[in-house]
Formats: sequence, C-alpha cells, structure tokens
Amino acid sequence: MPHVRSVSIGVWIKTGSRQERPEQNGISHFIEHMLFKGTTSRSAEEIARSMDSVGGHLDAFTAKEQISFGAKVLDEHLPRAFDVLSDLVLHPVFREEDIQREQGVVLEELKMDEDNPDFLVHEIFSGNFWKDHPLGKPIIGNKRTIKSFNRELLLDYYKSVYLPANILVTAAGHVEHDWVVRLVEGAFSELEPGEPAHDDHAPSTHAIIMLRDKPALEQVHLCLGVPSYPLADGRRYASYVLNTLLGGGMSSRLFQNIREKQGLAYSVFSELNPYRDTGCLSIYAGTSIESAERVVELILKEFRELQDGKISDEELRRAKDHLKGSLMLSLESTSSRMANLARQEMYFGKFFSLDELIESIEQVSATEVEQIAAECFTQKQIALTVLGNLNGFKLGREKLVC
Repeated sequence: MPHVRSVSIGVWIKTGSRQERPEQNGISHFIEHMLFKGTTSRSAEEIARSMDSVGGHLDAFTAKEQISFGAKVLDEHLPRAFDVLSDLVLHPVFREEDIQREQGVVLEELKMDEDNPDFLVHEIFSGNFWKDHPLGKPIIGNKRTIKSFNRELLLDYYKSVYLPANILVTAAGHVEHDWVVRLVEGAFSELEPGEPAHDDHAPSTHAIIMLRDKPALEQVHLCLGVPSYPLADGRRYASYVLNTLLGGGMSSRLFQNIREKQGLAYSVFSELNPYRDTGCLSIYAGTSIESAERVVELILKEFRELQDGKISDEELRRAKDHLKGSLMLSLESTSSRMANLARQEMYFGKFFSLDELIESIEQVSATEVEQIAAECFTQKQIALTVLGNLNGFKLGREKLVC
C-alpha cells in the first residue's frame, strides 16, 4: 500500500478458546493478558511506553479460533513494533504476583460482561446453541476457572500452543515483503519445532428455547438463531447477501420493519458467526416485554418471505452494493487488510484479490439466497434466548412457525 505511511503487523496464534478443556475455559484469554505483563527484557510499563513514544498502537484479542497480537506504527518504526510483538509472544515471564493481580482484573471484566445484557444474551444463546462444546463456552472463562489459573497451568498451556506451526505473521501498509520475512526469521528462529494438539470435533447445534428472568432489566433482550455454514463453505457469499438484506444495515428488512415502521425496538440486527466447521446466523433485538412476542413474529415473517422468493432485483442489488462498499472501505485500513490476510491464510491457505471477492459477491443470485433461506429457516432448527424482566412471559416452539 504505497500511498500510506503506516504499517500494521500481527502475530496470530491459530488456536483460540475452542481448543480448551472445560477446566481450562478462559486460559487462552488469560494468557493473552499475561503476555503484556512483562517479558525477560521488558517490564509492563516499558511495553506500553515502547509504542506510545512513537504514536503507535498495540493491542490483542482472543477469539474462538485464534489469538491476535497486533501493532500499527509509521513505517520507520516497524522494526521496533515487531521487536516488541515478538518479545511478548516468545519471552513471557508469568510472575505469580502478576497472575494474582490479573485474576482480579479479569474477574472485573467478567462482571462487566455480565452487567451488559445485549452481550450476556448472546453468551447464553451460544452456550445453549453449542451445548457441551467449547464453542459454547465464554472466551473469558468463568469465576471458578479464572481463580484456578497458576503459573504452572499457564506455562503448560502456553508451551502447547505457542509453537512454530501454530504461528502466522501478516503485515500490510507501506512495507516490503522481504523486509518482514527477515524480521520474522531473525525473531522466531529460536523456537523449537512442534505441532499443537488438535483434538476438538465439529459441534452439534441445539435448538433450545431459553427464557432467563432478570428482573433488574428494563428491556427484554432476545437472540434468535439457526445453523449456518462454515467460513470456507462455497455458499458463503450467498449467506453474506442473505444476512445483509435481512438485518445487515439501516435499509435491511428487520431494521425497516421492526424499528422504522413498527417502532418496537431501538437496536435490531442480524449477524453471521462462521467457524471452520460450522456456523450460526442470529438476530438480536432489544424491546419491551409487551412487544417481545410480536418482534419474534415479525422476524419469522421475514424468514417466510425470504423462503417464498420475495427478493426484488433492486433489493438484491442494494445488498450486493452494501457488501462491496463495506469491503472496499475496510481494505483502505492497514489493520483491516492485515487481519484479512490472516483470515484468508488460516481458512483458505491462499490470497483472494479484491477483484475476486467482488466478483464472487456479484455472482450471487436471488435463487441462491432463497435456497439458503429454505434450508436454514426451519421451525425445528430455531434456537431462542430471551433475557429480561419476563413477568411470566412464555413462548413455546409452536410459536416459531416459518
């Protein structure tokens, strides 16, 4: 990207929280935190100062299938940024006093999540949808597991996951490929060879209806979802179009009909959560207890209309243009492009150009979208979680007709 001065670089661990055993739940996220607490050559303050002093940004996140450590700096500061990132990943110290302190921090983060109802309803939904599988467990863990982490447990898990075959480095911006290769070779050559153990399995989905009473809440928060496709499935572009026209923006069906025309919700949207061997399409809405059943009815009405082939050429064009525009705008960011490179390598083992992605979106037909709707939107597959001051609210599967 010669027109920019910035560089975004990321070190990716190709194992996320779905690899954890029940007693390890949250350990990937906790290790991500601990890597910022100091290395054999840098204190936590020195790590923070190293990026702040040049106006750069350093961040990290843990997801279900990967962990990311990233930095964004001016091109001239790339060697410094990569030195810090590689130091974090390769030389953590896991001091016992830091572990104890961070347990308090993560427990407060857990409380914050539990106090956020739109986040909590998704966690409850996932726990039921992916029941008895690590995909259904919260990335952050739970109170019991977080309190159980000690230096020995963290080191053992770190050594089993942070291995050469499990590490990917991507970069985007004003940077030369060969330069990055030399940096990586210099930093990671010390790693001992090793392959991470992958003993997980594809999850089954469960169409569970969960009504969770939380009297302190003013709103009712609902999450309704169905099984969808893995990230690399050939039907992914048609599912992107379906999600976009269903609830992917302000002109989407759900937003227009539930918020704008009916005035029943402030926030309503759909989203896709694809993984390497499964996926989920879900709808979220925050509404009143009096309107909750009506909102569910309106969601199911949209399901039926999509199954019945009521997609106009104009609506299909609008959804495609929305997807293409969002994609092109995101790829103007070095950090987004860096993350896109990582995702393509991890899930496809190849790079797709922008032209290829746009062409794949353009090839989607209304018939393909309708076929996906017919396959996914069935009464027996629908899972539903409702969270709030329910005051005796009931909703059975007989109401989920689509």
